[in-house]
Amino acid sequence: MKRTKLFTAWLLALAAPAALACTAPPPAVIDIDANSYYSDAHHSVIDPVLRARNIANTKPIDDFLADVAKNASLGNAACALGWLESWAGQKALLGKLSSEQAWYVRKWTLGGMALSYARVKPAAGAAQQQAIESWFKTLADATMAHSDAHKGTRNNHYYWEGLAVTAVGGVTGDERYLGWGRKVFEHAMGQVAADGSLPPEMERGAKALHYHVFAAVPLVMSASILDIRSPKLDQLMRFTIAAAQDPSAMEKATGFAQERANGSEMSFAIIYARHEGRAELMPAKANFQPRLGGDLNLPNPLEHLAARKSQ
Repeated sequence: MKRTKLFTAWLLALAAPAALACTAPPPAVIDIDANSYYSDAHHSVIDPVLRARNIANTKPIDDFLADVAKNASLGNAACALGWLESWAGQKALLGKLSSEQAWYVRKWTLGGMALSYARVKPAAGAAQQQAIESWFKTLADATMAHSDAHKGTRNNHYYWEGLAVTAVGGVTGDERYLGWGRKVFEHAMGQVAADGSLPPEMERGAKALHYHVFAAVPLVMSASILDIRSPKLDQLMRFTIAAAQDPSAMEKATGFAQERANGSEMSFAIIYARHEGRAELMPAKANFQPRLGGDLNLPNPLEHLAARKSQ
């Protein structure tokens, strides 16, 4: 009998979710060293050497974000919170930023962390909440200040800044950040052309389609968090989805053959479909995107969901 009980316990241990295991958080990255890797005026041709250097330098940050998102999505709250609290206590990402690309990395990371944190916040103790949310707000304040000082055309980078700050506002309940996010979203909607395109992204040569998708991603999540329904966003989504299915019109307009958008890239449409109640736009299965809080098949607590409808 004793042997049977031991064998049963061994089987149960094997069946326990691997996600419940949690390694110690990695050392915090304080300074961000990142570099641009495009070699042409349209920012559409990648220099592989520069790209490889950027990936190597930012890998510790990307790995941290991916692990937090994975644990948050799997419900391993203690691990996700422990990692976030560790980096918050070390003032991660608040050191020297080597370039504009480093600012990009920081806003993408902030948005992803805030969205992952939203999944596990109910399990956080008061001290954890204070440490993590104070850190997020410091990062959001720096993001807003840097963005507001920007001169020139606004493009997808502004929208990702908007999402990062909006997510912080949503998860902390701070209206100051939500208000700034609304401002960014409204600006973006003002940029949508009559045909649904974004003129700044149409200037990206062979990557015009890629950057329409990249620009739409933070806008649909921001719209859901803020619970905004915009005819302009509908136009942008129709244009982007149509171009992903058949890029010939975009190729004619830009004069460049377009890199195709695969199903994985387009799975962000699940966020738009949930918010708008558009059952026909729901992908069979979405993917895992750390910058959006992990598993897109699981609605984020910050999303506003609508009853499904079909059009």
